[in-house]
Amino acid sequence: MSDAAVVRLPEPLRLRELAAELFDTLREKSFDGTGITRECFAEGEDAAMAIYREVAERHGLKARVDAAANMIVTLPGDDGTKPALLLASHADSVPQGGNFDGGAGCVAALLTLIRLAAEGTRPPCPVRAMVLRGEESAFYGRANIGSRLLFGTLDLKDLAAKRRGTGRTLREALAAAGIDVEAAAAGRRMIDASTVKAYLELHIEQGPVMVARKFPTAVVTGIRGNLRHRSIMCRGEAGHSGTVPRWLRRDAVFAVADLLMRLDEHWMRLLERGLDLVVTTGVIYTDPEQQALSRIPGEAFFSFEVRSQSYETLEAFYELFRSECRAVSDVRHVKFEFDDRVYAEPARMDEAIVRKLVAASERLGLPTETLASGAGHDAAVFSNGGVPSGMIFVRNANGSHNPAEAMDLDDFMRGVELMHAFAVEGP
Repeated sequence: MSDAAVVRLPEPLRLRELAAELFDTLREKSFDGTGITRECFAEGEDAAMAIYREVAERHGLKARVDAAANMIVTLPGDDGTKPALLLASHADSVPQGGNFDGGAGCVAALLTLIRLAAEGTRPPCPVRAMVLRGEESAFYGRANIGSRLLFGTLDLKDLAAKRRGTGRTLREALAAAGIDVEAAAAGRRMIDASTVKAYLELHIEQGPVMVARKFPTAVVTGIRGNLRHRSIMCRGEAGHSGTVPRWLRRDAVFAVADLLMRLDEHWMRLLERGLDLVVTTGVIYTDPEQQALSRIPGEAFFSFEVRSQSYETLEAFYELFRSECRAVSDVRHVKFEFDDRVYAEPARMDEAIVRKLVAASERLGLPTETLASGAGHDAAVFSNGGVPSGMIFVRNANGSHNPAEAMDLDDFMRGVELMHAFAVEGP
């Protein structure tokens, strides 16, 4: 990208400087000694939302909290009676994560509203910013909590999920934030769909594609869904490591290793057939209170996740996974015990919004490339809830969910310019 293509925003607004200030403040308030931690429905997320509120109000915008404890920011003169374009992202982060995951989208939404207010622009429909809570699944095992609350898609098992390390349930966390947990348990919607015309989210790309292809921005076409188990136990039989021969062992760790190698082989074969699929076991452990160097592990615990843009691929691989669990059980003489399955639906972005974003990118001299999202986002919940939705990706080096996230501020401002152009034109 040449210097000529760098977005030049009106100097009086100083939006680039404000963005840098906001990212620095967010980092300062949520640095944990290694990376960034903004735990949902807790101090870190609360601190981020307070920062966004202060900046919004300092620039003449109004901020309020909705029934799901998400923050809504509005322009002067918006009485809330007309359906609006929502510009949104999430306030939380994973433990020891990066500063731009979620933060980039929240800052972009605020900057867009600040610019609209300063220029006196009147878009075809109201434009509002939304700061969502609890997008990450790291603490309670369920992603997109703030948006799922809005659409009534949390269930009783979600509410009973316990925060790792403390045992605090999600129900308790929501109640402490002032959310009506009985309404959540009953699946009642907390948003009136007639108040939302469309949804647009800016987010860093969380993989290496845009860096490799040298795209500062891209337009998202779809979002992978996932099937997960938070914790599966493989139950074998403990024994002395020196006395039990291989053929009599019921080793839980070797059984899990066998299972994972089988799944990896299936994954590779399915990729060769052109299917969209990623498979991950992000947590695997034995109980340190029981296990020893000379003890055959009788229990092992692991997580399971499969992602795809295709519902059929998700279900087919999940059935394959359960089949291989049965096969390993027979060969290794172990038993697999499953917790509740957690499902997040795949989503397609609205085709009309994708076309408008691509056209706006061309006018601005930005890439007109489209990209599918391997990571989940709140945009998927809004899309599956019947709201026309779109996403803008901004290039980000070193991946995501780690302290090394490295979004360039010039790339970010290009993404903000694209968001502004879309808001001015209207969905």
